Amino acid sequence: MIADDFSHVDEWGPEKVVTVAEPRSGMRGVLVIDNTARGMGKGGTRMAPDLTVSEVGRLARVMTWKWAAVDLGFGGAKAGIRWDPASPDKELHLRRFVRALANEVPSEYVVGLDMGLGEDDAAVVQDELRDRGAAVGSPRETGGVPYDQWGVTGHGVAGAAAAALAWTGGAVAGSRVVVQGFGAVGRAAARRLDALGAQVVAVSTAAGAVHRPDGLDVPALLAAAAHGDGLVHHVARDVPGARLLPAGAELLLDTDVLVPAARQDVLDAQLAAGVRARVVVEGANLPADAAALRVLHERGVVVVPDFIANAGGVVAAAFAMDARYSVFPVEEQRVLDAVADRLSRNTVDVLDAARRAGEPPHAAARRLAQDRVRAAMDRSGRPGRVHVRL
Repeated sequence: MIADDFSHVDEWGPEKVVTVAEPRSGMRGVLVIDNTARGMGKGGTRMAPDLTVSEVGRLARVMTWKWAAVDLGFGGAKAGIRWDPASPDKELHLRRFVRALANEVPSEYVVGLDMGLGEDDAAVVQDELRDRGAAVGSPRETGGVPYDQWGVTGHGVAGAAAAALAWTGGAVAGSRVVVQGFGAVGRAAARRLDALGAQVVAVSTAAGAVHRPDGLDVPALLAAAAHGDGLVHHVARDVPGARLLPAGAELLLDTDVLVPAARQDVLDAQLAAGVRARVVVEGANLPADAAALRVLHERGVVVVPDFIANAGGVVAAAFAMDARYSVFPVEEQRVLDAVADRLSRNTVDVLDAARRAGEPPHAAARRLAQDRVRAAMDRSGRPGRVHVRL
């Protein structure tokens, strides 16, 4: 039974929703192309056992705003596979998913990396469709821009944090930082912030958090990442002055900067009321709900929105999109410099706009992005195309 429901469609999109399934294997997936007024829909593909169509739709809309906010010529899209990425059948389900979307990939959507997928998975997509242009974020050995290896998203998050601290009159050197989530984004953000002179006082994984008020040894943390989620237990046991906290407790620690870099909706209004950070830099997509953002704004906490702070990946993706069929490799430092420069400037622009308008940074950033998308829709003579295929 297919629900006759268009309530998810608004003035911006989505333009196309494609669900795919293979009953015998249990593969389930979805592609949402939200808005292409400024260019081809682009966004990562995630894999999670509890993935929903609604979740992917929300993330596709975030990509619409993110591309517009960084003023690069792509539109918003997102894809997802409902499967456990730790399963031994991961590659099989990924291949079945992209094969089912062969009409859309890569003509309308190019697979990118998100939660549950890594650089080797991008290479698998290229191999399955026999097209180097079918995915970005693949390993250097296959001609790609290896986002995770270079840490582009976390690098940009660190740059946004430094810019936000400077905007408030502070400095990144000597500041205290809490990083929630020690995956690709969290690790890269911690590494860059440490290099900039910040003290990373706590990090967390799904297994809990480890806190050391005098700062953690970030290179040692990165080395301990081989322990997976259990690294917090390893550090708490072996590092003097470090203590283990339950997962979520790190959000309420006394710190200068809080970087939620795990999953969406980890901050609600109740938790936001207890946040003690001066600056929150959203490393993950949608880490705080609307009520939490209102509370943080009322309390004077500066929030750098997700589609500003974690846009390093889209800047790198733009380089990767251009390089898909090129024989010349993209230089790592060129990408990192572009990420740091663009995100630092965007952070200051959004915070300045929010202060002038007397509104939260999320509202200011979204208004900026919406104005750019609306202008593109008006100039192209189309109020929006809606196509739903289930």
